[in-house]
Amino acid sequence: MSRSTTGRPGGPARWRPVGVALAAVMAATVTGGAPVAAASPTPPAPVVTRAGLDPTLVAGRGADVGFVEQEAEHATTNGTLIGPDRTAYTLASEASGRRAVSLAPGQFVEFTLPADTNAITVRYSIPDAPTGGGITAPLDVSVGRRPVRSMTLTSQYAWLYNQYPFSNDPTADLLHPDWWITECSCVPAATTPTPTITKPFRPHHFYDEQRLRLDRTYPAGSVLRLTVPARSNAAWTVVDLVDSELVGPPRVVPVAANVLAFGADPTGRRDSAAAIDRAIAFARRTKLKVYLPPGTYQVNRHIVVDDVTIVGAGNWYTVVKGREVALDAPAPDGSVHTGVGFYGRPASAGGSRNVHLSGFAIEGDVRERIDTDQVNGVGGAMSHSSIDGLHLRHTKVGLWFDGPMTDVRVTNTIIVDQIADGLNFHTGVTNSVVRNNVVRNTGDDALAMWSEKIGNAGNTIDRNTVQSPVLANGIALYGGTDNTISRNLIADPVREGSAIQVGSRFGAEPFTGHLSIRDNTTVRAGTYELNWKIGLGAIWFYALDRSIDADIQVVGDHYLDNTYNAVMLVSEWAVKDRYAITNVRFSDIRVDGTGTSVVSARTAGSASFANVDARNVGAVGVNNCGSFHFTPAGSEFTLTDLGGNDGGWLAPWQLPNTITCDDRPPAVTPPPPSTW
Repeated sequence: MSRSTTGRPGGPARWRPVGVALAAVMAATVTGGAPVAAASPTPPAPVVTRAGLDPTLVAGRGADVGFVEQEAEHATTNGTLIGPDRTAYTLASEASGRRAVSLAPGQFVEFTLPADTNAITVRYSIPDAPTGGGITAPLDVSVGRRPVRSMTLTSQYAWLYNQYPFSNDPTADLLHPDWWITECSCVPAATTPTPTITKPFRPHHFYDEQRLRLDRTYPAGSVLRLTVPARSNAAWTVVDLVDSELVGPPRVVPVAANVLAFGADPTGRRDSAAAIDRAIAFARRTKLKVYLPPGTYQVNRHIVVDDVTIVGAGNWYTVVKGREVALDAPAPDGSVHTGVGFYGRPASAGGSRNVHLSGFAIEGDVRERIDTDQVNGVGGAMSHSSIDGLHLRHTKVGLWFDGPMTDVRVTNTIIVDQIADGLNFHTGVTNSVVRNNVVRNTGDDALAMWSEKIGNAGNTIDRNTVQSPVLANGIALYGGTDNTISRNLIADPVREGSAIQVGSRFGAEPFTGHLSIRDNTTVRAGTYELNWKIGLGAIWFYALDRSIDADIQVVGDHYLDNTYNAVMLVSEWAVKDRYAITNVRFSDIRVDGTGTSVVSARTAGSASFANVDARNVGAVGVNNCGSFHFTPAGSEFTLTDLGGNDGGWLAPWQLPNTITCDDRPPAVTPPPPSTW
């Protein structure tokens, strides 16, 4: 959904340029970093992380996955370490853990495999072409000095520029000269027709990832080496992380409507959409499953699904892949393109039911963001349905559901490298579950529930891992009733959002009933909002369209290594005297490291705190600005101490509503989080 945040809570501010030239971005990856020790004869013990953290810090939270994550900054290399950096529009800030390794041609990075491995995923970045559109470049893979094969990396799906909804053209002028621009502190169309804007303007979305099945299974302790060959045409190659795993054999479903029998081409040379349609029609008549055996199937449009089960051989083996196709005329929904995707019937046509998709990958060809386009991996309305074990890549949104619909389960799915959201429950999705999924490198909210026109209700987002959403939030809730956000691990949001947002915005229906936010862990969150010029919170409540006054309980969350605040409650400046955020209850919370405060209140309202422990607080524990009227009676925001709040962050003199307002306090870099 749209992400234009132009209001500025706290009044006017000074602005500084944040645009950066493409050449400077490229140079920053190979200069100014620290060289890391070269390979030694005895490989070091592997450093295994989860979202760049020691796994002991996130036990029981985030997705339980079959792969092991290793960050390049902990590996052996003769390349250059970049980061840490949390400034938007830099390669380091978009890297997992905010650090990565940059390799020049001829350089390598080595990982000691922690377990038996026959498949890897490499998250990387290479330069864009000077005029946009991306390049390709090789990366050689070897294990124990045994050459495996050369991967062909691409930046064709990375490198966006400019203002929302962004451009692939690094030479483009402002897309919206009538919008406020922080870099010039102006509205160019109104005041500064030719502002000094560095081109390319606001480069971002630098990373992509590729998966590779190795030629055999290599035992734990083997050394995986990634080498940029001297012949590479890429001036630099940044390696962020490697996921390694042991992939089992392909799944075989002998009694099924096998798409090969209906003319599907597993080589990917011929379009298989019609053959898959025929297999679906046969399966519905005969009450069979549809089976997609190992192979790559070219599909360049939507496959409409209703009352059918489609099973692949596993998402490492079965790939449904397609081109983005321009339509001769816009579709009724406004789409100007189509592309590969499995879609339920529209809710306006009754929706679909009993759809079950599992065990295959969907790879799109989306390289630009057009919000009206239906070019998502999974879409439409699907009630009483399940999505399990998919791998979704290079679509606009991995899964976008337009309700009303009910009872859909999204589980064990990997959603990466999306132009927009990872998953969005949009309009009247009820009694549904999103559990045990991994979402990485989205161009907007990773997991969202948007109650536009009809509220979402009774849904659960549980035990997911979210990493590096480039724009907006890890998990976002816009209105709704009786929803739960629990046991998730959310890391490294980059700009205009944070780990968890509770927002009355985008025309959403109000929050009603209860909202339970429980036992989540966030790390390196609390981004810098470039338009407002303030630091956000790892969790932030935002009253823009109306007040937030539902029964909201935040229990058991851990907010680690917060760039600015752990908790923020804020109203838009233009409506701060109309809307409030009230009766939010925090309990059993741990805060380990804040750049600024534990709680920042920039709204009228109230919150209570019980057993909130904090340490390594960068500034004052409570930054209470209220509605910025600074009345003799104190702030318009009231804090209630329910006891057990340790660490000295909530002092008696701050209660109930002492004004402690520092509009834009400087941030202090927190120490790394550690066991409590």
